[in-house]
Amino acid sequence: MADVKKLNNKCFRPVKKTGRFQNTWYCKLRYHYELYLTLDKNIIIPVQSLSRRQFREEVDKVSPKAAGIKQIAQNKKAYHDYYILEKFEAGVELFGTEVKSIRAGNISLKEAFCMVKNGELFAQGMRISPYEKGNIFNRDPMRPKRLLMHKREINRLYGRIKQDGLALIPLSVYFKDSRVKIELGLARGKKLHDKRESDAEKSSQREMDRHMKSRIE
Repeated sequence: MADVKKLNNKCFRPVKKTGRFQNTWYCKLRYHYELYLTLDKNIIIPVQSLSRRQFREEVDKVSPKAAGIKQIAQNKKAYHDYYILEKFEAGVELFGTEVKSIRAGNISLKEAFCMVKNGELFAQGMRISPYEKGNIFNRDPMRPKRLLMHKREINRLYGRIKQDGLALIPLSVYFKDSRVKIELGLARGKKLHDKRESDAEKSSQREMDRHMKSRIE
């Protein structure tokens, strides 16, 4: 533990981040964290004292890695077929073997969509392959997965879907502080000519990137 320093019976660890928290150390106490700007021999400069929640929020602002975010799967087909108008984050109710399978990357969002039933939000068509060591504890790969959001938020989304003819599509799955999260997109379907225009734009962008790269080389 070379990064841990002891001083005045306290343990100090570096906040290993760039920007605001560069060269910053913290001391974890019972109910809060203390941040220090300099820690050299017997010289310490206290910066601020934060609660546990405030400390996590402040560090999480620096980068996705700081928030413990690990991307697992992305629904690229959704961006091809829909205009994404708004994005939301939801938890998901899973069994242990499903979490282990997701951690191994065995999940597909290609045919996934969301629906509201009896005031609850469910993801349909989201395939989680059986965990290879799950045995009898494995679940149906295509079973509906209940998504966890505030009831007020679910009702608001349900109203948008019914009134405006929109769809709610899973865009990505990721781990956030060891919990599985799903990014949802409130989306409007593209027409055929819209898809062709998007494909043409992507193709021309790839050509430009290729051309620029060849000029640089």
